[in-house]
Amino acid sequence: MLHRWVETASPAARRGFVLLAIMSAAFGMSMAMQQNVVTNYFEDVLGLAGPQFGYITAIREIPGFLLLFLTALFYRMSIPRLTAWALVLLAIGYGLFGVSNSFWTVTPWVIISSMGYHTVLQTQHALGMSLTTADRAGVVLGRMSAIYSGGSLAAMLLVFVTFRQGWISFNGAFVLAGLLALIGAIAAFGIPNLRDGHEVPHRPRREPIVIRRAYRYYYYLSLLDGARQQIFFSFGLWVLVNHFRLSVPGVSALLVVVSLASMVAGPWIGRMIDVRGEREVLGAINVAYIAALLGYALIDNLYIAAACYLIYSLIFPLSSVGAATYLRKIAPVADVAPSLATGLTLQHAAAVIVPITAGFILNFTGYQIPFLIACVFASITILVTRRLDPVAQRSPAKLAEEEASLVPATAEAR
Repeated sequence: MLHRWVETASPAARRGFVLLAIMSAAFGMSMAMQQNVVTNYFEDVLGLAGPQFGYITAIREIPGFLLLFLTALFYRMSIPRLTAWALVLLAIGYGLFGVSNSFWTVTPWVIISSMGYHTVLQTQHALGMSLTTADRAGVVLGRMSAIYSGGSLAAMLLVFVTFRQGWISFNGAFVLAGLLALIGAIAAFGIPNLRDGHEVPHRPRREPIVIRRAYRYYYYLSLLDGARQQIFFSFGLWVLVNHFRLSVPGVSALLVVVSLASMVAGPWIGRMIDVRGEREVLGAINVAYIAALLGYALIDNLYIAAACYLIYSLIFPLSSVGAATYLRKIAPVADVAPSLATGLTLQHAAAVIVPITAGFILNFTGYQIPFLIACVFASITILVTRRLDPVAQRSPAKLAEEEASLVPATAEAR
């Protein structure tokens, strides 16, 4: 499917695809480099305890919660340029992580890097969907997910080898992560302004803030995904490191397997979203979440926990892909980017509250309880996915946009 799109895509779309692929690979490498070592850094160097992992996660998610307002502030800036400057912020935050020596001295770099990567998490989907039409968005986003995973894999292999041989320190890893983010920023500056795969002379107009009842199911998916996701990623690696005593090379080896599997599964699931639809694919993904979370919570075994981490990490990026393609089908182009920002803000409203609550619960219970709570969120998400119907749920503005696009084609036919 992708090769057919490449053959028919405009030169600007092909150029945008290459630059976005470079950006995605560099972004993936940067994120993986930092995430691969930061749990051990917090545990071994800063001495953070379990509840503090929840608190630092909540602080990290505050910029995500404020993303709606940050995006509104810069609504006059094009999406490629906004993405590029966000990657510059990410580079600064990651590069300075290693100068910290306590919970409070690492907090500024957590916030700065969080502002960067939360912005990119929103805009990368908008950039990917601008390369093509709504009916092919899944395959493009799936391919970008695979490229991101490829970058992650390269970074994890690098961490695995260099830490195992003692060639790099935590500080060196953070500086390298910053440099990789900077490479992504350079690529993002070159991405053209596109709409449905065709270059436009000026950036597409978008509203500073978009909140519409017609997009409510997208908002529900975002809110529930944020609650479930932050429980797992606040404490998933921490359990492996703290409870099962997994080392940096061990974490690296696990994440390498995750990236390899994601490179294969990402494009396939992207195609399935285009072919089978968001309702069916997102429902199946959430069933898999429940299986992984239950295994993590109920079976006290390193290999089972690692397998559950693999399953969860393999599929979690595709929840946002499915939600984004659903939004693209029901919303006009001008509403997509600000609506993605609204969804990510809602996602991180949950992400601010849930890790603090889960961290507080850990003071009185075992680590299993937060993962069981995450199962509840995944179960509710399944009920929401059963209500998705992109054709019937198109907004009035989307219908008007589609009707307007048919007028030139009808005139040409005559």
